[in-house]
Amino acid sequence: MAFVEFADVRKTYQMGDVTVRAVDGASFEIEQGELVVIVGPSGAGKTTILNLLGGMDSVSGGTIMLDGREISAMGERELTQYRRHDVGFVFQFYNLVQNLTALENVELASQICRDPLDPAQVLEQVGLKERMDNFPAQLSGGEQQRVAIARAIAKNPKLLLCDEPTGALDYETGKQILLLLQDACRRSGRTVVIITHNAAFEAIADRVIRIRGGRAVHVATNPEPVSAETLEW
Repeated sequence: MAFVEFADVRKTYQMGDVTVRAVDGASFEIEQGELVVIVGPSGAGKTTILNLLGGMDSVSGGTIMLDGREISAMGERELTQYRRHDVGFVFQFYNLVQNLTALENVELASQICRDPLDPAQVLEQVGLKERMDNFPAQLSGGEQQRVAIARAIAKNPKLLLCDEPTGALDYETGKQILLLLQDACRRSGRTVVIITHNAAFEAIADRVIRIRGGRAVHVATNPEPVSAETLEW
């Protein structure tokens, strides 16, 4: 059994008389410890897939399994525990608490989970040893995203989900963030999923899942992923 299994997953929304099929029978698998890039144009269903996998939304049909547990069958209380303990989230915008320092932002996340990592050590790993006592307003965009990544990693999650994590960053800073995520995957064996519209990111992935019209139209493994340092787009 694969670490993540999406089997004929569907998600529909009703907007007046119109039924919107955001995800329309998506099927794919992800193995533990892989860096996965889910790529597709705007409106393809990528973020809905991330929300379903992260337990932030419920399926209209099909099955989602993670590490032998059926996420798609969980109730609200179970999903709350799943989001709290098993999943780390990184978004395009950093969602940091502005009146807390970098260290306090990471500590906040580590306090709600079962087996957290040391917040100071994680901040050091992401290159912010000298910036722990700074507030978000005193940090650059790239540094704020590093805090957000540290906050997600400190939960010690089974799965790290990243929705357009470089979208608010310049080119060079974006490459640094991708390298950081790649290193986090390689160093800890953590499963990392990156949602993006940028097909250039496929080169760093162990597995590429292309989404179109709410379906996985192409799934392939990459035998020789490159370092994010070498990416150009």
